[in-house]
Amino acid sequence: MTIELGAAGSALLTIFAAPLLAGALACALTFLFMWPRTRREGWVRFTCAIAMAAIAGPFLLAAVHSWWPTLFVSAGSVMALCGIDASLGVAIVGVPMLVVAALPAWWLLGGVVRWLDRRRDQDIAEIARAAAQAVKDVRNSL
Repeated sequence: MTIELGAAGSALLTIFAAPLLAGALACALTFLFMWPRTRREGWVRFTCAIAMAAIAGPFLLAAVHSWWPTLFVSAGSVMALCGIDASLGVAIVGVPMLVVAALPAWWLLGGVVRWLDRRRDQDIAEIARAAAQAVKDVRNSL
């Protein structure tokens, strides 16, 4: 008995495989710098990296494509020279971009959680004022 994915299954596998693999690679890289203290922390880091690769990765990829479109063209040319389908050049450029997008996920989440933890006794309006003040301070320092 053989299992055939069909066009829809193949498309779904393609859409979800790149962020999953990029998130896993980014998570492994963060483990090299700081090993998780608990199994739960490891799963949270893994989930954050995959989510960031899937959510922010395409935006980063679109920004790089609009800024440097010849990078994708030359990646396709290199693939064609190797006898591989030229459309795979997008993956050669895109997957590292997804990894770059996923790398800061754990630290960004940790920063937000710590910031909110310091404001535990405040209501939403006070937290919003504190966030606006923090953004204003960052803008003034630049």
